[in-house]
Amino acid sequence: MSAEEKGTAATDVTHPSHEVHGDEANVPLDLPAGWKYKQISIFGYKLPWYASPRVQLLMVAFVCFMCPGMFNALGGLGGGGRASATLADNMNTALYSAFAVFGFFGGTIVNKLGVKWTLAFGGIGYGIYAISLLVSVHKTEQGFSIFAGTFLGICAGLLWTAQGTIMISYPNEQEKGRYFAWFWAIFNMGAVLGSLIPLGENIHLSLTAHSVNDGTYIGFIVLMFFGAFLATLLCNAGDIIRPDGSKVILMKHPSWVSEFVGLWETLRWEPLIILLFPMFFVSNWFYVYQQNAVNGAVFNVRTRALNSLLYWLAQIIAAGIWGSLLDFHSVRRSLRAKITWVVLVVLTFAIWGGGYAFEKTYTREDVDPEPPTNYVGKDWSDSGYVGIMFLYFFYGFFDAAWQASVYWLMGALSNSGRRSANYVGFYKGIQSVGAAVVNNLDARHLSFKTEFISNWSLLAGSLVFAAPVIFFKIKDHISVEEDLQGTDETVADVLPSGHPEKNVDV
Repeated sequence: MSAEEKGTAATDVTHPSHEVHGDEANVPLDLPAGWKYKQISIFGYKLPWYASPRVQLLMVAFVCFMCPGMFNALGGLGGGGRASATLADNMNTALYSAFAVFGFFGGTIVNKLGVKWTLAFGGIGYGIYAISLLVSVHKTEQGFSIFAGTFLGICAGLLWTAQGTIMISYPNEQEKGRYFAWFWAIFNMGAVLGSLIPLGENIHLSLTAHSVNDGTYIGFIVLMFFGAFLATLLCNAGDIIRPDGSKVILMKHPSWVSEFVGLWETLRWEPLIILLFPMFFVSNWFYVYQQNAVNGAVFNVRTRALNSLLYWLAQIIAAGIWGSLLDFHSVRRSLRAKITWVVLVVLTFAIWGGGYAFEKTYTREDVDPEPPTNYVGKDWSDSGYVGIMFLYFFYGFFDAAWQASVYWLMGALSNSGRRSANYVGFYKGIQSVGAAVVNNLDARHLSFKTEFISNWSLLAGSLVFAAPVIFFKIKDHISVEEDLQGTDETVADVLPSGHPEKNVDV
């Protein structure tokens, strides 16, 4: 293993002691020499070093801001900004089918290439996807469109595996909810600002327009490729040192075989993780209904852009609230898990109950823009829009609450970077299988009522399956020696000298 892959332990070199501020204030720390570990003081406050979890997560968030954030803004328009969602459905079926495979086994490539090159490669696929949509507006190139969807599936599988591993393995366990909130807020700010592109470009279009203009796609393409470049400035996991001096647990000599073994060992170590699989499966299922059957089907272009902006803005608000509550240290973590489950049940029935009231007012045939219906989408100036706007806003709020809870639950089951990578692999792989299935069903013009019922029933049912894990497996704390059982790592490998858990016998 190279020095770049493995990193340098905090105790391997002698360096003047640094003082850490913030959550780890007044903890003396010997950091390695080099620019990655230098701290800059501003008004007496020492900023985190470059190779710290906070700085790296911030950079990853901005990569996702530019790439999947802009993709979400484009998808939030319904049908990728086109009048018909069929092409986007077919592209997304290919996308999520490829994503499912590379979501499961992306951990091997992440560990081989390192997070920065994996994220950089992953970002390229988003730009090509947007290019294919622009091309499709002027000329039907079904082959190129399906290729772009498949290639993005590969890229996204790698990008999100790297991102998920960073988010639940870099922070200490008491900070994981807040780290999710910071990431999710910045990431979704990309979708919010990205939604301003089609809103600004199309605000003066005819109220009967069904497709966005070329400038919208060009803006997305430029930003997506910039995000891929930004990823090359990241550090690899082996360089990261936490504020308490501990390191991220790294996988040694990964291979396709070891990835299969790792997935099996994860199931053997924590078989009840299977009960979270339904939550994983449905976590992207509802996007198709919300974006295509509600926003894309019912509204005109400029109102779709406004709805998309509000949807992703709601995600930022929800992430801030959810992240703070999940890390509310005055309440034991095991109790917080139970409260989270109860709140998710309430939100599922309250928000989707409102959705059912709206869904009953139209069918797929009623809102078809093609003859004989010639439906003209609703505008924000029409009466009755405000109620639907709030429903769509809370759909976005619900999405962030669901995703935050899933990430937090996975993080609460383990602090090991290796197990975390496998959890994320299961999560993104199973999530993508669900997305591929529902995009294919939408391309076959499944009725909106059936789509809605599938969403509500899968969400409610998945919470029932997850209850045993949430109520009986989430502990208040996972010790290092417990987390390392079944691996070839030792406490000495991952904790600095003098750490409170360093003297544990393993």
